[in-house]
Amino acid sequence: MSGKKKLKQFAENATFKHVIEPSTGSIVNKNEGFRLVDHELKGRWNELVFQNNNPITLELACGKGEYTVGMARHFPHRNFIGIDIKGARIWSGAKIIEEEKLSNAVFLRTRIDFITSFFANDEVSEIWITFPDPQPQKNRAKKRLTSPVFIARYKEFLIKEGRINLKTDNEFFFNYTLEEIEKNSYPLHYFSHRVYEDMASLPKDDLKTLMEIKTHYELLFAAKGHPIQFLQFSLTE
Repeated sequence: MSGKKKLKQFAENATFKHVIEPSTGSIVNKNEGFRLVDHELKGRWNELVFQNNNPITLELACGKGEYTVGMARHFPHRNFIGIDIKGARIWSGAKIIEEEKLSNAVFLRTRIDFITSFFANDEVSEIWITFPDPQPQKNRAKKRLTSPVFIARYKEFLIKEGRINLKTDNEFFFNYTLEEIEKNSYPLHYFSHRVYEDMASLPKDDLKTLMEIKTHYELLFAAKGHPIQFLQFSLTE
């Protein structure tokens, strides 16, 4: 993508009310050893952004936001927040939200490492992780979005019965997540190494509907013959 096109997209993002782009300085206190501080929206997303009391779902590393947009279309009585650091990617989903006037979806441009600065205890009902970077290198294990480091962060804001959904083509990352679930005795509600071949076994109709949403990366991986894998778990009974 050309630099000029990116600059145009960044400028357009700045005009969208449904794109929130906090500066790093607003959530990282460099004077206190880079301590994270709370953003003004923490605990107040429904009050200040959505202006309702509907459940909130996060899409982490959302890329172009296909799941954020798709879920918002299917479930108008839920709120959706797509999170990614790449503004040019977010622009794609943000443009659709603008054109379709979806009032239940927004994008947050930030690093997922900072996520606890944005969400308060019991503020989030569900998490989707769609085709994340698997971070296969051993020295990057802590960067995996289902590592103990990130799970500890999710526990700070996910409701007790909240579920985490993972959709990926990467067998290593999928198996790593299954191992973490087993190691920590997290309730595993469903898993499939070939979800489209196992559609009949999906436990809920809404999951079957959501499997119809295809991300940019999923289409690329599927075209190469990669099986699409899916699992759903929670952190407590």
